[in-house]
Amino acid sequence: MLTNGACSLSYSTFYAQLSTLNSPRSTLYAQRSTLNAQLSTLFTFVLTSTSTLTTEPENWDLVIRPKRHLLDINLKEIWAYRDLVMLFVRRDFVAKYKQTILGPLWFIINPVISTMMYTLVFAGIARISTEGMPPQLFYLSGIVAWSYFAACLNGTSSTFLTNAGIFGKVYFPRLVSPISVIISSMVQLGIQLVLLVVFMIYYTLSGYHILLNSHILFIPLLIINLALLGLGFGIIFSALTTKYRDLSNFLVFGVQLWMYITPIIYPASSVPEKYRIFVYLNPVAPLVEAFKYGVIGAGEFSPGRLLYSVIFTLILLFIGVIMFNRTEQNFMDTV
Repeated sequence: MLTNGACSLSYSTFYAQLSTLNSPRSTLYAQRSTLNAQLSTLFTFVLTSTSTLTTEPENWDLVIRPKRHLLDINLKEIWAYRDLVMLFVRRDFVAKYKQTILGPLWFIINPVISTMMYTLVFAGIARISTEGMPPQLFYLSGIVAWSYFAACLNGTSSTFLTNAGIFGKVYFPRLVSPISVIISSMVQLGIQLVLLVVFMIYYTLSGYHILLNSHILFIPLLIINLALLGLGFGIIFSALTTKYRDLSNFLVFGVQLWMYITPIIYPASSVPEKYRIFVYLNPVAPLVEAFKYGVIGAGEFSPGRLLYSVIFTLILLFIGVIMFNRTEQNFMDTV
């Protein structure tokens, strides 16, 4: 029974009257007029009820609005999803080493094997200078810094392809995913830094003079710059690979080649002066050199070149955020 003031209409009565439409023509028009009046009353009741419901205040926990411009980054919203960031960090760490025998020990095995190979080939056969430092310590210090940058770049470069299933079903700030990669890669960095300290203690006890200096205090800032640089390159590649899948294959060997033009297995001072400018056009090179200088005293700490790297990183992040936000709006149509 629907009621609205003096109006009363039961559905059974309404359909009973509809069944009488086969009555003689003399009564048909009168019944049709009655039904039209009752339908009008019913619609009025429904509209009145709907307007009453919609006028009640609505309090939402979350309001999802479209991005108004390509530089729209809601840091407050990202902070509100910090628990999700930590869940993604745990997911990345567990999924990477699930059903493996050695698990996180690979964080140690990989740099140790790489260091031994570099020592054999570049120090033993090629006789490349390590600026008076033990080759193992020289190579390992560069590998630690480079590995963190490469992990950030490779991990964030597949953001849209890896998380397409989640992005298409659940809303959350999309930058949460690449940020979680940056944080999860810090686990690897932390373990390898401990390994580096062990090597430093060993060679110090063996009689080598490790030139620790005050520039070691800049190591956290160098790590942040490496993380942001990897994030910038990563989100640019993640935006491009939604349409051009070939870039994923290019990135694999591109990162490997990039390592050899970065002063990791050789000091930048060994490069002829007229070609050294090309080495430092690489924004990672000043960071790796400064990292090695702060840790073992090899390399160089150049404020001017570090400033270039910082400016390059900020410009890259600016471009990356624009491309990421633009792709975020329509990537489900192409993935």
